[in-house]
Amino acid sequence: MVHYIALFKLNPGVTNEKVEEMIRSCRTQLLRISEAHSVRSGKRIDPENEWPFFLSIEFENLDKMKIFQDDPIRIKFEQEVLKPNTRDRQEYLFELEPGKDVKYS
Repeated sequence: MVHYIALFKLNPGVTNEKVEEMIRSCRTQLLRISEAHSVRSGKRIDPENEWPFFLSIEFENLDKMKIFQDDPIRIKFEQEVLKPNTRDRQEYLFELEPGKDVKYS
């Protein structure tokens, strides 16, 4: 299993209400893609945290993640939700299975 985590900085003027809407959109849209498991998103608790929004998703393997990335629902989400509201992101990938060689993820 592969776990993807993305941290986002918001564009100036993005309100807390807009962040709440982004969280709802993430869950309703991305969960419709069968390759995505355990879709999570949320907002920061600590106001000093420079990353006010996050998204995390689990995939069976990197091939399933690639299918997800090419899915029209994900592309639409990127264009309509993330691009207009975020200005920077950090992305991380982790292997969840102990003892598994990451080159086979």
